Amino acid sequence: MDFSQRMGLLPASKVIQSDSIDMDLRNTVWNILSECYWNTFYPDFSGHKILRGSNFEEFSRLLYSKFYKTTLDDLPWGWQTILDQLKKEIISGVWHRTYSLLEFIIENAPNGAEVHEYCINMCNEAFTRENSAYRFVAGKLTEITSPEEIEAIETAISGTSKYAGVTTHLQTSLTLLTDRQNPDYRNSIKESISAVESLAKKLVGDDKATLGQALKILETKHNLHGSLKSAFLTLYGYTSDASGIRHALLDNATAPTKADARFMLICCSAFINFAIDSIED
Repeated sequence: MDFSQRMGLLPASKVIQSDSIDMDLRNTVWNILSECYWNTFYPDFSGHKILRGSNFEEFSRLLYSKFYKTTLDDLPWGWQTILDQLKKEIISGVWHRTYSLLEFIIENAPNGAEVHEYCINMCNEAFTRENSAYRFVAGKLTEITSPEEIEAIETAISGTSKYAGVTTHLQTSLTLLTDRQNPDYRNSIKESISAVESLAKKLVGDDKATLGQALKILETKHNLHGSLKSAFLTLYGYTSDASGIRHALLDNATAPTKADARFMLICCSAFINFAIDSIED
């Protein structure tokens, strides 16, 4: 806490920012983007930053065609015009569009993976400091604030690179969960459990095996604890029974919530990490 907070003249901590971004956080995000990206623009001809031929030309084309969804005829010749527009969005845009733009910038701006990782770490530190409800997880902003939960999901996605199907299911689940305008919790849950199914089949070497069969083999060959097997089969049953996630939503059925989808993604990610660690020990 600074002097004003210690004296009780300012609140010691902010209310969690879940559907808003205050000016402190907006300014911090802009400064991070400037440090990581905007300050690296080249070439600069005596203060005239011409877009064509610059390191940000391709990024600007993607920005206008894929994010703003406008014609490339409207692309300005000067970088400063684009930069002013980006700053306006970050500093005063609708909060969820600001987050969408931040995701887009980090995904598409030049400078390479190392700079992107540094930028994400800086943003997550700022989100923590300013009490934002969001964090970057595997390149996507999501409403998961526990470091342990973030680590479980990121470890599962990065640790399944040799199981392409598992990675795809987890990334799709995360994308459906974190879509701030049109979240799809039902299909996010489907993708989470499909990731577990996909991994289990690969681990036992049988693409036709059911999850129950795969878990039984993991139990006998890889010392999967019986209680953990039973717990996961019960959870799997929730998604597969007559009124479960995998079947058409009945008129009297309760639609899955964000909490349901979030829990399933974290749970499935943790199980995937456990299964991989078990066979590699």
